[in-house]
Amino acid sequence: MTTAAAAGRRVHVIQGEFKVVNDPNIVLSTILGSCVAACLRDPVIGVGGMNHFLLPGSATNSGSDATRYGVHLMELLINGLLKQGARRDRLEAKIFGGAKTIARFSNVGEQNAAFARQFLLDEGIRIVGESTGGEHGRKLEYWPSSGRARQYALTGVEAQQAIQLDQRPMPVPKPVESSIEFF
Repeated sequence: MTTAAAAGRRVHVIQGEFKVVNDPNIVLSTILGSCVAACLRDPVIGVGGMNHFLLPGSATNSGSDATRYGVHLMELLINGLLKQGARRDRLEAKIFGGAKTIARFSNVGEQNAAFARQFLLDEGIRIVGESTGGEHGRKLEYWPSSGRARQYALTGVEAQQAIQLDQRPMPVPKPVESSIEFF
């Protein structure tokens, strides 16, 4: 078996996304600054997933992109796991990210981590691991079938790239060509 095959196939989860997988050869990865990734799995059936959210809570106005917010992505992740046969009472979670990457800004990373903890507590989902806070971004790898997680601290150029990703505006989806426009 080659090193690449042993490492598994990598699936990247970007800001505003979630992925659910049941393939033991898949490694979910992401890069976090102040964003938080929640990694959930059902250890009995080996299905798991990851989300990556930018802001705590939920969108307060209808013009906001819901995929930026923790509530939306946490619910999508849990529902995605349940659709794959996971049972809520067996779910376990790990939380990563939430760094304060720029000292002069408010600590949205701390708010993101606190939100994730409270959400999981409210849902009755056990947190089995956590690495949040600090001043540096993280590169995260998560193996959903085993629950193994590995992170690397990002410094210098890598940290700046993570910060820029966390602070960029989410793209506005372009309308589909077959869509109808009302005036």
